[in-house]
Amino acid sequence: MNATEFPLLSALIWLPLLGALALGFIRNLRAAKWSALLIAGLELAVALFAVQSFRADSGNELQWVEHHVWIEHLHIEYFLGVDGVSILLLPLSALLTLVTLLATWNSVQRLPRFHLSLLLALEGITMGVFCAMDMMLFFLFWELTLPPIFFLIGLWGIGPGRRNAAIKYTLVMLFGGVALLFAIILLAFNHVNAIKGAVPNDLTFSLPALLATPLSGHWEAAVFLLLMLGFAVKAPLPPFHTWLPTVAMEGSTQMTALLTGLKLGVYGIIRFAMPLSPTAAVEYNWALGIIGAVTLIYGALVALQQSNLRRMLAYASISHIGLIIVGLSSLNMQGIQGALFQLVNFSVDASALMLIAGFIHHRLGSTERIHMGGLAKVMPRLTGFYFLFMLASLGVPGTNGFPAELLLIVSALTSHPSLAIAALAGAALSAAYMTSFTRRAFMGPTASAAVRQLQDLRPRELGVLCLLGALVISFGLWPNTVLENQRAAAEAWLNHLLEPPMQDGNDFDESVSKPDAGE
Repeated sequence: MNATEFPLLSALIWLPLLGALALGFIRNLRAAKWSALLIAGLELAVALFAVQSFRADSGNELQWVEHHVWIEHLHIEYFLGVDGVSILLLPLSALLTLVTLLATWNSVQRLPRFHLSLLLALEGITMGVFCAMDMMLFFLFWELTLPPIFFLIGLWGIGPGRRNAAIKYTLVMLFGGVALLFAIILLAFNHVNAIKGAVPNDLTFSLPALLATPLSGHWEAAVFLLLMLGFAVKAPLPPFHTWLPTVAMEGSTQMTALLTGLKLGVYGIIRFAMPLSPTAAVEYNWALGIIGAVTLIYGALVALQQSNLRRMLAYASISHIGLIIVGLSSLNMQGIQGALFQLVNFSVDASALMLIAGFIHHRLGSTERIHMGGLAKVMPRLTGFYFLFMLASLGVPGTNGFPAELLLIVSALTSHPSLAIAALAGAALSAAYMTSFTRRAFMGPTASAAVRQLQDLRPRELGVLCLLGALVISFGLWPNTVLENQRAAAEAWLNHLLEPPMQDGNDFDESVSKPDAGE
């Protein structure tokens, strides 16, 4: 593991958290807004520096490592690090927070400073989720995402049931958190049992140590099931998906853009669920494939029936998650690279489409298709960007969606024909629901006098969409920008699954269990 003297990852975590606290002492609203924007911009600059300094050929070697004892008696550590799986998610998370701040610059009238503080706090906590290499530290950050999201949905939602939506989201996430906590405890005790002559003091929650510890047969399936359950809730996968359409309709569109762009549940499946129980992941890859295919087709079919743009985008997001699961179940390089690429795309395409839905709702008071006819005539710039991000979500060549979806479909083709049929059917259904809704909502004659009076994109909104649109084109034309940063880590991930650590009695090497705290 590569350690550095400068605590760059701590800076990414604590800069927005401390900034969120500092905003409470700034009485002038204009000064608070510019301070929040400055903090978000500085956060993005630090994250870009981390990417620029990242050594892409390092495989699964952790970089920018920080390793300190935290709770000594429980062997819980403040252990941070990034590799090719998570490195690109840092600047994209920072960018998503920045554009959310710009998108809500003048639209939040109630408790605006508290809103800014919660957005910054959520940014810092999310960075902790991506950087934590101690399972208990990860679980802490994972659960800490709930309070800011609860208030962001409940206080600034746009639907009459926003408080119920916030409660529903929180309760569902707490259910998933219980499963995660049980899995983490099982992993820690399995580590103790795997060491010859171990005592309870050999307990550890270090991810590298747990990855190197083989799971005994009777615990492997249980850990895999618990981890998949915990992360499926957040992803979301059916039947735990109902919170996302509810939040999309009742919560603010900017909050939904964050939730659809930051796929923490899918990241958890890639980072923890499959690598920590590799034998079970390989043995039950057929079940993953079925879950992915059902999610893909189900989400697309339900999206095809929707008459509201926000709900349609929510089910489209669920359908795309199904394609990622299909790719992961294929257990090949195309599948894992396509899944990681699609994680990057969610932060751009899905969030941008939801922001556009928010711009429409703020002007029109509705995103129902019946109220939106003829938008292309009165809002040509917004319509143009909508078409760009829609084509990206469909995987049209020249956009960032094409290399990701191509890799995922190829991975399905090389693993099992039925998965390939599901992937291709999902792509066809995606084109159906997207083009059908777009034709009725944006084309044709204007639906009402209210539509004819709408204002097109304002300069700040135009800047936000231009920035995201530039990423769509650049990642689409130069996909190696993403793929090369992830290639070595994807190879290491796949090799770990196909060649998991072997257990020979109790001869597990204790030397891998406890990294040196000075690293």
